[in-house]
Amino acid sequence: MDSLNTPDPALGAVTVTVDGFVATITLDRPQKLNAVTPEMAAELVAAVARCNADDDIRCVVLTGAGPRAFCCGSDIRELDRYDTAWNFRNREDYCDAIRGLRKPSIAAVNGYAFGGGLETAMSCDIRIASENAQFGAPEIKLGWIGGGGVAAFLSHSIGTSNAAMMILTGDPIPADKALAWGLVSEVVPADRLLAHAQEIAAIVASRAPIAAETAKLNLKAAHTMPVEKAIEYERDLQTICFATADAAEGRAAFKEKRSPVFRRK
Repeated sequence: MDSLNTPDPALGAVTVTVDGFVATITLDRPQKLNAVTPEMAAELVAAVARCNADDDIRCVVLTGAGPRAFCCGSDIRELDRYDTAWNFRNREDYCDAIRGLRKPSIAAVNGYAFGGGLETAMSCDIRIASENAQFGAPEIKLGWIGGGGVAAFLSHSIGTSNAAMMILTGDPIPADKALAWGLVSEVVPADRLLAHAQEIAAIVASRAPIAAETAKLNLKAAHTMPVEKAIEYERDLQTICFATADAAEGRAAFKEKRSPVFRRK
């Protein structure tokens, strides 16, 4: 038996654009608040693979099309296409896909970031929100809980009590509270959101790309390893970076009082 019933090709809606060293991945289903279908999840996996494989892409911005939503999570109407709970458990997951990005990532959160949309935003390294953004984990209202890392991410970013408040009530919080709690780094006007996120991405992309990718690994280790092991790992990553041609270029540029030219070597 197929694990997923016959798909509708029209349900796939993910676009990738590249400007310089920055790729922008857009969830492009605004009429459904960018709710993710299995086809979109597969497209996100492919988009991540493309970004990882292209050395000219140094930073990735993730956003949602339209003014109303970043992403409202999985399209609930599509979930019954999974013929068993086990096949649902082993589905191609879009949050896993975003966490698979080796390049630094920035979520430009416009409007609703609910359920898997919240988890998708938290799977990015940096989160910038529009003034009309809202963040919520409403799964409990429907009889289940999130499965894309919501408890781990929220506990790390906003503390266990605030995480419990969001997960156990299922009620959303507005952008200003998300900023106060540390869920996002900045809140900007909606009409400036994407441009601002891309400006930050361009700054990240101007840095030494191997160092940026190892910094991302280092940040992940800081959350998942005991402190002494994390510091030891950090020193190993530093040594790897120090041995690169880009690090030599950085030192030379500093001595010569010029801007470095990094080549990912």
